[in-house]
Amino acid sequence: MSDWHKQSVTGLREKLARREIGAKEAVQASLDRIEATEGRISSLVHIDAAQALHRAKEMDSKGPQADQPLWGVPLVLKDVFTTKGMPSTCGSRMLQSFVPFYDAEVVRRLKEAGAIVVAKSNMDEFAMGSSTENSAFQVTRNPWDLDRVPGGSSGGSAASTAAGQTPASLGTDTGGSIRQPAGFCGLAGLKPTYGRVSRFGLIAYGSSLDQAGPMARSVRDLAVLLEVIAGYDPKDATSAPVQVPAFAAALKERQDLSGLRIGVPAEYWGEGLDQEVRQTCEQALDLIRDLGAETVPVSLPHTEYAIAAYYIIVMAEASSNLARYDGVRYGLRDKTAHELKDMYIKSRSQGFGPEVQRRILLGTYVLSAGYYDAYYKKAAQVRRLIKNEYEQALGQCDLLCAPIAPTAAFALGEKSDDPLQMYLTDVFTNPLNLTGLPGLCLPVGLGSTTGLPIGFQFFGRAFDEQTILQASHVLERAQTALPQPAALEDLD
Repeated sequence: MSDWHKQSVTGLREKLARREIGAKEAVQASLDRIEATEGRISSLVHIDAAQALHRAKEMDSKGPQADQPLWGVPLVLKDVFTTKGMPSTCGSRMLQSFVPFYDAEVVRRLKEAGAIVVAKSNMDEFAMGSSTENSAFQVTRNPWDLDRVPGGSSGGSAASTAAGQTPASLGTDTGGSIRQPAGFCGLAGLKPTYGRVSRFGLIAYGSSLDQAGPMARSVRDLAVLLEVIAGYDPKDATSAPVQVPAFAAALKERQDLSGLRIGVPAEYWGEGLDQEVRQTCEQALDLIRDLGAETVPVSLPHTEYAIAAYYIIVMAEASSNLARYDGVRYGLRDKTAHELKDMYIKSRSQGFGPEVQRRILLGTYVLSAGYYDAYYKKAAQVRRLIKNEYEQALGQCDLLCAPIAPTAAFALGEKSDDPLQMYLTDVFTNPLNLTGLPGLCLPVGLGSTTGLPIGFQFFGRAFDEQTILQASHVLERAQTALPQPAALEDLD
């Protein structure tokens, strides 16, 4: 398939249903594209070609199944999801030999819907990072500019989909790790409401923040994938028993944005916003008004404290979640130690990279007896204030909107030696994770200076992904589609 890199989930599914191509042909096209592009972008850590082709051959023998919305569609999964029979490393040496005997719930649902998992994608170790430079195995590059980051921690999934290896991929969003890399790589990316998608089998980083979601080249594809992976799961205590709407069908219900009130939070449009990002996102705002929406100024005054509150909470949760990796029960184990304490120290020092160790130490500190009230408790109180402000703003508006990041994708190595500067790249994404509300990133053009994709995001009310998807779909159709990533043009 010469146009494989341009295929959408829905377009490919229609071709498969009409038997214009078979599942095996689709998988082989995906593997061919991986072979052509992977040497440049290093987006994948495990490719399961034999198993994917075997499953596709079995599916072809039975023919397309009308009740499987992803029948024969190849997908890439972030390596944070446990996947039966495939390594699930979470980007860490600690889990480099871990091969689960079960699928995460979202993986089970994808397979049940007919999807074929061809590969697992690179990521910042245990999802701790904003650039996919913290992986224990390799550094992933942005398909638009190979000297720039793809974002993180789901940068491998974003780069893979942007490069056309598969029509879509799955990532996780703890502090923006779906939306930010989607923005940097010119994709649409959705963070569902916390509790909308099961976290069973998702290797935990920040348990009150982590949420799985899709990245794709169109909003319609996001809607199709969300329908598949969403829904109550009794295996996850945080899963919400909320009905899953027909998200894809609902896109047809709105042809413009008339009747919508869209809030523009002043805190996201002020100092620190790069000029090309401001210009491109303001053009998107103008288009939103032309499409019939009313934009209204709103204020979220506690947003300035969100970075501090987020990192205190997420590091505390990381300290707790990663305590299980001690070299005793599972994970990397140092075999040179002669005493238990020495074995703990060596196993964790060898298994965890510098960023993970930093966050574990800081998380342990803020949870300690002498500092819990001053740091963790205070951060939890600020989190509640931020959540209240968002809910109040969304009581007056249908949606809120903002840029996805202060700049376009930054250069590899530019911020890796300065953790504080790296953390600040999440300034426009992690406040939403503190609230648990849904958000969607949509590319709205290329920067006038860098020529790189600029991302724009909508925030919505809890479990109202439908309005976000509808508004994003209308805006997407009114825009000029992005070209193919510049660094891979010679392959197309």
